[in-house]
Amino acid sequence: MPTSVMFLKKESFKDAVLFTGLPGIGLVGKISVDYLLKQFKARKIALIFSDSFPPSVHTKSGLINLIHDELYAFKFDKKDYLFLVGPVQPSLDARIGMGQEHHEFAATLVKAVEGIGVKKIFTLAGINIGNKRMEKEPGVIVAATNKNLLAWFKEVGAKSDKKEGLISGAAGLLLGIAKERGLEGACLMGETNSNLIYGDHGSAKTLVEMLVKRFGFKVDMTDIVEDSKNIESAFKQLAEQFEQVDEEDTSYPSYVR
Repeated sequence: MPTSVMFLKKESFKDAVLFTGLPGIGLVGKISVDYLLKQFKARKIALIFSDSFPPSVHTKSGLINLIHDELYAFKFDKKDYLFLVGPVQPSLDARIGMGQEHHEFAATLVKAVEGIGVKKIFTLAGINIGNKRMEKEPGVIVAATNKNLLAWFKEVGAKSDKKEGLISGAAGLLLGIAKERGLEGACLMGETNSNLIYGDHGSAKTLVEMLVKRFGFKVDMTDIVEDSKNIESAFKQLAEQFEQVDEEDTSYPSYVR
């Protein structure tokens, strides 16, 4: 079936902002939005199904359900915020997914949220900087649909990537399609290593901190700070191992598994 957005009841918002955090590089966007939702008393407003998702079902306590993403709503300081979360997006593997599936998924979502009052979309994702991630605190790279939004995020510490490039998957296509429909938006990318398949909580922490600074959200950072310390400690240990191996003049892997 093509992508469908099933609202649990009729919804309407005014000048709402949508944040998306679907699985991607380092799971940075997903960890960030999942963490925010643990902090907020948000309500589930819609389920998203698509035949572009993996051909699997989810089981819990012996019960089967189709894999799906979810849309949540949260009001803060008289402003409406929506959050797109879930375990899947269309596959970026050309052997599995087709480009048209990505476009259909993104176009359906943009049209659906625009119809309930969303005016801005901010996609959260990761950007691969390789082994440099082991040697530095992660920053946030921003790409926006206009110069004003670009400057708005640079005011709170984001940097723009001056090189030309691509933003693959939903994090990019949602914004490209939104711009064509007259909506504004930006992609906020936490620096990470693409081999961190179990997630980069340190990069996610940096991203959440920027959102707190920019939007004024009230967030208890205790848990994500602790998780980020664990991954930075692991990086330090790996760096020490690599340094020791290098001193022994033996070849060693140039990436983190």
